[in-house]
Amino acid sequence: MKKILITGAAGFLGSHLCDRFIKEGYKVFGMDNFITGDAKNIAHLSNNPDFEFIDHDVTKHIDFEGDLDYILHFASPASPIDYLKIPIQTLKVGSLGTHNLLGLAKAKDARILIASTSEIYGDPLVHPQTEDYYGNVNTIGPRGVYDEAKRFQESITMAYHTFHGVETRIVRIFNTYGPRMRLNDGRVIPAFMGQALRGEDLTVFGDGSQTRSFCYVDDQVEGIYRLLLSDYSHPVNIGNPHEISIRDFAEEIIKLTGTTQKVIYKDLPVNDPMQRQPDITLAKKILGWEPKVDRAEGMKITFDYFKSLTEDELYKSEHKDFTGFIK
Repeated sequence: MKKILITGAAGFLGSHLCDRFIKEGYKVFGMDNFITGDAKNIAHLSNNPDFEFIDHDVTKHIDFEGDLDYILHFASPASPIDYLKIPIQTLKVGSLGTHNLLGLAKAKDARILIASTSEIYGDPLVHPQTEDYYGNVNTIGPRGVYDEAKRFQESITMAYHTFHGVETRIVRIFNTYGPRMRLNDGRVIPAFMGQALRGEDLTVFGDGSQTRSFCYVDDQVEGIYRLLLSDYSHPVNIGNPHEISIRDFAEEIIKLTGTTQKVIYKDLPVNDPMQRQPDITLAKKILGWEPKVDRAEGMKITFDYFKSLTEDELYKSEHKDFTGFIK
């Protein structure tokens, strides 16, 4: 049985990755410190003999006994609200955490895949974004702590690959959605759906002409799985290239939820990207991958998940009134 360590296991993507690798017959070790993760995301695995949870902060030294075949580094705050609430932790998990995990991969002769992001492209001047585009990032702007953490993460990963010969993989994740997202974390999909469920008007920043491309979580996980098992060591975009404006997307959500609220407009936040669309030519060529789940289907599944939340979860005030970035 192959052994895989998945950091950020209690997070949105991390928990789905735990499910996938258990399904594929792996022994999964899930690591998280719950700074943004949620224990309920992995509660269903608590009695599974192929899953073992490790409560640990990856920015601290990592001891792991025995053999290890693969590492997936998905530990990181990943929502706009997090960038402002915990900026130092965001920088540390991308730098110190990645360094620790690369060291573990080297010691165990394990292959490691690190989760990068479309945010490394910043507010792009190239559209759609290809892997050879270097990006347009404000290093000291409000998004800088996340963007630069991920850019450094890619650099140190390639350094370990070229200097130490560690088997590395880099996935650049574009907007992903599905069950287990945090409802009030500032991202556009849970923000709109949460507002709809609470009977609030939907908040659009700027004039709503900025675009995003949304990939359903099952498609994202499939791309990550294929990349890990591939022989390709350079960054690969994994996302859905079907682009939509935030204004049109808000109207889609109103239609999906059957609500009668209107769309209201607020000032566009600093450094909010105007366009975000992956070029997935490389993923198609190297991995034979492209998204399969239609947005209407994926959004219905996601909305049904949010409808199943308790009233306390729906009205939790911690992030509900956040008026920050669209992601």
